[in-house]
Amino acid sequence: MTEPSHPPRVVVLRHGPAEVRDARRWSDDAARPLSRKGVAQTRRVAKGLASYVGAVTSLASSPAARARRTAEILRETLEHCPRPAFWPELDVGALAAPILGRLRAVTTPGATVVIVGHEPTLAELVGLALTGDGIPIVRLTKGGAACLEFPRSVRPGAARLRWLLTRKQLASAGD
Repeated sequence: MTEPSHPPRVVVLRHGPAEVRDARRWSDDAARPLSRKGVAQTRRVAKGLASYVGAVTSLASSPAARARRTAEILRETLEHCPRPAFWPELDVGALAAPILGRLRAVTTPGATVVIVGHEPTLAELVGLALTGDGIPIVRLTKGGAACLEFPRSVRPGAARLRWLLTRKQLASAGD
C-alpha cells in the first residue's frame, strides 16, 4: 500500500491553564474556566501553533469550559480555522479508543484536525495512535501539543509523531 502524498495530521492540544479547582466556585468541574493568565498564555500558544499547523480542516474540543475557551482562542488566531465541534469523546475522564474512532470518521488525506482535551486521556490517545496500546507515553503540559501523522490510515499503532511541544515552546514560537 502506498502512502498518500499528504497524510492527515492530528494535533492533540491540552487545554490552557485553568483556575484552581474549587468546589465552592464550580460545583461541576466541567464549568471551571481558564484563568486570566491562562487565557493570555493560550493566546501566545495559539500564535505559536499557527507557525506549525497552517490551515486547519477541523477543530474539535471537549465540552468542558476550559477546553471550549482554548478552542475558541485557536479559532480566533489560526487562519481558516472552522468553528469547534464539541465531542463528548474528548470530555474529562474519557477513553482514548472512542476518540480515535471519531478521528477516523472525520479525517481525510491532507486534512489537519486539531483536538482539545484533557490529561491523561490525550496522553493515552497519543500512546494508542503510536503503539496500539492506550498507555500514556508522553506528558502534555497545559497548553502543550503533539502532532501525529497517519501515513496509511487512522487506527491504533499507525501514527508517527511529528512533534511534541510544551506550552513554553509553542508560546516562544509565536513571539
